[in-house]
Amino acid sequence: MNVSTPVVITIDGPSGSGKGTLSQMLARHLGYHLLDSGALYRLVALAAMKQGIDLGDESAVSQVAAGLDVIFSLENNKSAQILLNGMEVTEAIRQEAVSMGASQVAAYPGVRNALLERQRAFAAEPGLVADGRDMGTTVFPNAQTKLFLTASAEARAERRYKQLCAKGESVDMAELVRDIRERDERDSNRTISPLKPAKDAVIIDSTTMAIDEVFARMLAAIH
Repeated sequence: MNVSTPVVITIDGPSGSGKGTLSQMLARHLGYHLLDSGALYRLVALAAMKQGIDLGDESAVSQVAAGLDVIFSLENNKSAQILLNGMEVTEAIRQEAVSMGASQVAAYPGVRNALLERQRAFAAEPGLVADGRDMGTTVFPNAQTKLFLTASAEARAERRYKQLCAKGESVDMAELVRDIRERDERDSNRTISPLKPAKDAVIIDSTTMAIDEVFARMLAAIH
């Protein structure tokens, strides 16, 4: 008897490209499961920090990654809720210190190996929308549809600036642009699973596009 493989749609792209919001929109629209792989690395960083583990200790951080208990919930109409060991940590993992820590631990082969099979286990009926940086190239190379969202560093910094200001945080635009460019450089040049479009990915540049336009372009690529 043939066992059917669940449909997988991968959405990769740099920080601030909108892939998180659009992945949730798409998963809700299709009734699919959601995997926010970037959150996994944030969760590893947060869990390690909570345990007082040095983020420079690859072995210890990899052990944290191997023991993560994570659920992405789309049960309500709000943004996806992220549960770590049963505790809601959706906002906690968005702190800038955690974001920078996530980029650091994501470069460790030990962490990536620990999380690889866990990510693949998210693929289940009726389907999965997987959001990240290497979903289409490394984690799900046989995905039915691969999308790569991008935008200029300035456009992505402006989006981040508005998000942080809405939360009442004081931020410097020039510093945000610099941080985003540094993160792009680090993610694109790491030796393990660097950030790049899969050869068969549909590339969507959202620099001058509204979110509804991007969503329509994504649906067109899928169908």
